[in-house]
Amino acid sequence: MTYWFKPARLGKWVAVYYPSSLAGLIITLVLLAAAIKVFILIDLTSHSGSDTLIRFAPWFVSLALIYDLLCFRRGLYPWWWKRKKE
Repeated sequence: MTYWFKPARLGKWVAVYYPSSLAGLIITLVLLAAAIKVFILIDLTSHSGSDTLIRFAPWFVSLALIYDLLCFRRGLYPWWWKRKKE
């Protein structure tokens, strides 16, 4: 199985995933482009910076959760976390 994402360790408990294949890179770029497009569309109709950020936050969380789910399903498991034996 080819892993789309690989983990990098930040601190003691945080894993950050980065793309390690073409499919992972494409997914990362598509989600990043979607986030930028949504931000621009929200910013066009906002009246202030805080209004933009408040309206963008749910979209950002949703896109980040999609990315995290894809990293969890198609990425390499972090080597420093121990899986529970079943």
